[in-house]
Amino acid sequence: MIRTSVFLSFLWFQLLATGLPALGQDSPYTYETPSRDGSGKWYMGREISQIMGFHGMAWLERPGRAEEENTDLAIENLPLTSNSVVADIGAGSGFYTFRIAEKVPDGKVYAVEIQKEAIDYLQNKADKLNMNQVIPVYGTEKSPNLPNNSLDLILMVDVYHELAFPQEMLQNMRKALKSDGKLVLIEYRGEDPEVAIKPLHKMTVDQVRKELSANGFELVTNGQFLNIQHFLVFGKER
Repeated sequence: MIRTSVFLSFLWFQLLATGLPALGQDSPYTYETPSRDGSGKWYMGREISQIMGFHGMAWLERPGRAEEENTDLAIENLPLTSNSVVADIGAGSGFYTFRIAEKVPDGKVYAVEIQKEAIDYLQNKADKLNMNQVIPVYGTEKSPNLPNNSLDLILMVDVYHELAFPQEMLQNMRKALKSDGKLVLIEYRGEDPEVAIKPLHKMTVDQVRKELSANGFELVTNGQFLNIQHFLVFGKER
């Protein structure tokens, strides 16, 4: 999700000064000296990575991304209908947002971000393309700020590992999903050392399942058809 590392640095300073988790003694998070590219904040045995800010838009829109990451194939495998209501969490430049919008002309795509620069960019692009079904939404680090029981699909593409509050976000995303809604995570394969991505920006299937099952989700599809990423589909546990 588009954020800067300033907040993380400030948080770490406060923790060193107080010796207490920011969320209190019952926090699900622990804190250690940050590793390279890490935030120093840990959740269920995983260090949360640093954030790529909106300055990384060029990386998101780089030539060759579609071929490198099989993005067309990923979108083809999303559970979509023409009237699906979708949330692209951490939409960034809207690389996925606007491609999905073409598939849901009678639906909606909420492009969720927390930085004004990103929201303005997404709105301007939606206006330019006359895509009224794209709706930029200000989220927070703890919530996508979307109505309960409103979404058919939530998508996070290389975003989950950067969430500062994964437990709170998962719980609020679960509330926003319809009873049969799906959560799709696309993440670089942490099991594969040949995937040339920084370690904290990759995830293993085991770790993803561990964290999501603890927050009321169950894995329904473990797609391994992309070049370098997992395609993991979760439903709400009954």
